[in-house]
Amino acid sequence: MLAGSGYDSARPASSDSRIGNTRLILYEYPFNERIRTYLRLEHLFLRLSELMSRESPLDHHFALTTIFEVMDVAARADLKSDVLKDLDKQRQTLNSYRGNPAIAEGVLDRVIDQIEGCHGHLNVQPGKAGQTLTENDWLMSIRSRVGIPGGTCEFDLPAYYAWQHRSGEARRIDLQRWTSTLSALADSIHLLLKLLRDSGAPQKVMAVGGQFQQNLPQGRTFQLLRLALDPERKLIPEISGNRLMVSIRMMQHGEDDRLHANTGDAAFEIALCA
Repeated sequence: MLAGSGYDSARPASSDSRIGNTRLILYEYPFNERIRTYLRLEHLFLRLSELMSRESPLDHHFALTTIFEVMDVAARADLKSDVLKDLDKQRQTLNSYRGNPAIAEGVLDRVIDQIEGCHGHLNVQPGKAGQTLTENDWLMSIRSRVGIPGGTCEFDLPAYYAWQHRSGEARRIDLQRWTSTLSALADSIHLLLKLLRDSGAPQKVMAVGGQFQQNLPQGRTFQLLRLALDPERKLIPEISGNRLMVSIRMMQHGEDDRLHANTGDAAFEIALCA
């Protein structure tokens, strides 16, 4: 649980990762809808952080649209409850390791403190993520227009156009104020996914003739598959799976901009995270 998986767990799926001296592309496949939602939110939070750190009005426009996407994904009524339950489950699991001589108590205490901090901050947040932003009429007027092609032009939203002409620092202060209502959820999602990723150990496998299948060990419920692939092979994995087995087919992007099945043998690494 606390040991590193060998992959860079702070990076999103389909990003560059490094194992030893080899730079690999990392793909992730969720086995249930809850983890799928967590991964989508993590993707949006990482994008939001990157865009907010920049200066361009265009970057801050897309930071704002990303906030709206987070609100859309987090609109599920049971999302907050799921996250709190998962934090509780992780806390109980880690507490059961106390007294185990193979576990460093200091590291264990720090992780449990992180979990309790995330749980406390999220628990006091009212309603769904970003719910307080729905009371901001100015933001909601922008939200109602961003789905319309060209709907945020200056003649449609002159106040928003004026905001984009403020200094980068002034816009960033506004963005930080608006995203502060999302920070408890972001911290919780990042921590839960890190703990999940750390639970899997990478194994080297081979896709014979471009195909790979593996029956999943019974008695454990896996939630996430991580696949690391050498980009020099120019292969794209198509992953499907359920609680019983996982199937991977290697594809290649052809000159006709279509995906074609690869029939050669391909080595890669996978980690199953429970």
